[in-house]
Amino acid sequence: MPDRSILPVLDTPRLLLRAWEEADAPAMHECFGDAETMRFWDTPPSRNLAETLDRIQASLDVSPRWHAAFAVTIRATGQVVGMVNYHGRQPPMRRLVVGWIVSPAWRRRGVTLEAMSALLDHCHSALNTHRVEAEIEPENAASIGLAEKLGFQREGLMRECMFVGGQPRSLYLYARLHGE
Repeated sequence: MPDRSILPVLDTPRLLLRAWEEADAPAMHECFGDAETMRFWDTPPSRNLAETLDRIQASLDVSPRWHAAFAVTIRATGQVVGMVNYHGRQPPMRRLVVGWIVSPAWRRRGVTLEAMSALLDHCHSALNTHRVEAEIEPENAASIGLAEKLGFQREGLMRECMFVGGQPRSLYLYARLHGE
């Protein structure tokens, strides 16, 4: 298993973002087990806690050089309320992709904006990333709004570029360059 101890803890006024742990599975199941929350995700919802744990373990098996998931926790309580990540990292190209998910009870509270701002700062500074991408389904108005608040620009539509549950899905490609 890759060494997750090299991942920093990212902090914001309300949040701490730390490396994901297997113990986060029950809290993350509120996201991964919820069909509405997973409607725009790249896999179907977890059917049970064991599947959510499998998702976390699969993420932990990848080197943070290429991928890292951060548990989004409320600073005051330590409660895990979601996850932000980077993946598809290409260090020679100074490029990576980010993603986010937050439990239903914590939507529309600015948590994801605050967490992603910290992650983007980390990606640009510590990881020397120039281009950060986000792939968002056209119907996902909340994520489109978040990406635009974070300074991402829509670059185009990738038609039927992934399959979820056997069905093709198209994605908008958003990107933010360092300094934007």
